This record gives sequence, structure tokens and C-alpha cells, in this order.
Amino acid sequence: MSGRLSRFDLVRLTLALAFLYVPILLLVLYSFNASRLVTVWAGFSTQWYGSLLRNQALLDSAWMSLKVGIASATIATVLGTLAALALARSGRFRGRAVFAGMVYAPLVMPEIITGLSLLLFFVAIGMDRGFWTVTIAHTTFTIGFVAVIVQSRLAGFDRSLEEAAMDLGAPPLQTFLLVTLPLIAPAVGAGWVLAFTLSLDDLVIASFTSGPGSTTLPMRIYSQVRLGVTPEINAASTLMILVVVIIVLAGSLLAKFGGRNTVAPA
Repeated sequence: MSGRLSRFDLVRLTLALAFLYVPILLLVLYSFNASRLVTVWAGFSTQWYGSLLRNQALLDSAWMSLKVGIASATIATVLGTLAALALARSGRFRGRAVFAGMVYAPLVMPEIITGLSLLLFFVAIGMDRGFWTVTIAHTTFTIGFVAVIVQSRLAGFDRSLEEAAMDLGAPPLQTFLLVTLPLIAPAVGAGWVLAFTLSLDDLVIASFTSGPGSTTLPMRIYSQVRLGVTPEINAASTLMILVVVIIVLAGSLLAKFGGRNTVAPA
């Protein structure tokens, strides 16, 4: 069979890509609009980026989102990797089904249910809502995604490399740090990137678990959009897109070159 796309397939692919990316391109384009009216093009200008840098509320929210994203993604990556190791290496231990269900439940649970249940939990234990409640909530939400990615990498892992290291006298912890972890590092990095992106994008769970002084950027943008879209919001959204693109590209390069560097010699 020929590997070339037919004209019909090419049209379908073009329409699908346009449906996905044309709205994003329009948002980026209108972030450089000189007019205050977001739907009327009045020439190229970067004034709204300068105005954004003077909007302290948006800057504080962006900084909060970055702090929460980095903290929650890091914690979720550590816990998700440990959960994946337990599920992939511990066999059919007692309570495995319950443990797997608890790890993967956030993947299928509606975000509003997750947010509401975490809110009730924080209220029940008397924990003031703020940076740490949002971080814990996002960690809970993203652990399952990290576990899925890392477990899929462990499923095709050549355990003879670990056995060789232990035969040479390496203890289990040293074997994990020097053999297993470098080999699964691309998957761990991809899990961190996905967890960070999900945290940066989240609105629903953060709305339930945030408090005074812990408003994230999606929450700030949503509250302002309800009063009308402004060019500053377009600029802030464009910068969010840029951050996500950079992180995704970095993760892709890590997975590509990390995979090459961890190939065992013949």
C-alpha cells in the first residue's frame, strides 16, 4: 500500500488541525492588536505585554501558578514513580486492586467531585486554604497520570540489567539510583511535564481548594473574562501557551536524547 495521503485524507487532516489550532493562533495574533477592542484589528502593537507587566494582580497569580505547578508536579512525580514501581514490580500483592484503584481514580473522576471532596477534607481537618491546599489537591489529581506513564515504561524494562548490577554486588537502592532510574528518566521527565501542564491549566480543583492570596492564573483570567475579554488577557494566555510549548519541547528533547543515552551496549 502507498504511504501517501489521499486528497480526502489530506482535507480531513487539514480541517482537524485548523479546528484545533486556528483559535489559538487567533488568540496569539490579537494579543498584538493595537486596539482595546479584541475583535477589531487596528495594527501591530506590543503595548498589552507592557500593560500586563504592570498588572500586579495577574503577575501574582502567574507566580502562584508556577509555584504550585512546580511543587505539585515534583511531589506527584516522586509519588507516582513509587506507585508505578509498586504496581509493576510487586506482583499480585494483597490489596493491589484497591491500591491501583486509588492511584488511578483521579484519571476518571470528574474534577468537580475531586475538588469538592478535597474541600470537605481540608475543612474537616481544619487546614486553612492557601498555597499548600492547592498544591496537595493538584498532587492528588496528577499522581495517576505520572504513574501511568512510568508504569508503561517499566512494562518493557529489561530487568536483566538490574540483575546484573545486583550480581556485581550493588544493593537494591544503589541499583535503582544507578541503573533503573537513568533508564526510566525519560518517562519520569514526561510525567513531570504532564503533571506541571495539568496543574498550570487547572481551574475547577483550584477554585475549590484555594484561599485568600492563593489565586492561580486560570482563576484570575476566568474571573476577568466574565466581565469581558481584554487584550491583557490575550497577552497572558499567549505567555501561558509559550511556557507550555517550551516545557513540552524540553520534555520531548529529554525523552529523545535521554532514550539514546540510556541504551545498553551490546
